[in-house]
Amino acid sequence: MRGIIPPFKASSVLSFFIKGFTWTLPNDENNIFLTFDDGPIPEVSPWVLDVLKAKGIKATFFCVGKNVEENPAIYQRILDEGHSVGNHTYDHASGWKIDNDVYKTSIDKAATFITSNLFRPPYGSISPNQYMMIKKDYKVIMWDVLSKDYDGTVDENTCFHNIVDNVKSGSIIVMHDSLKAECNLRATLEKAIDYLLEKGYNFKKIESNIPVNETF
Repeated sequence: MRGIIPPFKASSVLSFFIKGFTWTLPNDENNIFLTFDDGPIPEVSPWVLDVLKAKGIKATFFCVGKNVEENPAIYQRILDEGHSVGNHTYDHASGWKIDNDVYKTSIDKAATFITSNLFRPPYGSISPNQYMMIKKDYKVIMWDVLSKDYDGTVDENTCFHNIVDNVKSGSIIVMHDSLKAECNLRATLEKAIDYLLEKGYNFKKIESNIPVNETF
């Protein structure tokens, strides 16, 4: 996620295409949207699913195609337990570092394993041309609350407050079911969920069958 420029700091160059991105899902019902990137992997994803099941909440998993190919049973469990999924490329490709055609190929390959019209660019990095290549097929889902659970310089207390201090109705929260994020994830996920539930928030998944051109 380090590559992303948040919407409130977007440059004039980015302003052309971020208009088509979904950063929040505004609503009057205190609904918030917990998302997980980079899985599924056996070391972390089943534990996340166990927590979500115990809390009775749904989330959205932006899956790496290669991980789905290698762990189809975990991916199927995500679906069976009522969560939604999105495409996160096949190999966690950074759009700012590779050619457009290579980027699109990674997305298309992931789509052979992940059925969804939701897409989140790894690292938040996607160029205007790359966006134009996929905009007819995908709703690009970004975020407004970044936990930084993946950052080894961020301790669990900071990770927790990165979430709970910035959430508002409609927020899209990013966490990671990955090895890099595992320590902070295990230390903060349940605690953050409980805190936000006590504050009256409702956790919802992002529906994968929304019309691509729908405006939230």
